[in-house]
Amino acid sequence: MVPDNHATHKTPAAKNWLGCHPLFRPHFTPTSASWMILVERWFAELTIRELRRSAHRSIVALEADIRTLSGA
Repeated sequence: MVPDNHATHKTPAAKNWLGCHPLFRPHFTPTSASWMILVERWFAELTIRELRRSAHRSIVALEADIRTLSGA
């Protein structure tokens, strides 16, 4: 999980939730997180090219299309 704010994980509600869900770990981005803009852009491109107005018969087919898009 990538919170949008470093203080987010310090609220009592967040501490309680994180305590009950040990598989989730917060990861914090630097203050000037220009790389995050690239990640958001990649997801937007994925949505435009593969998810909007398309049908995948299986998770495997969707994953294959995502890998093709990402060049992996």
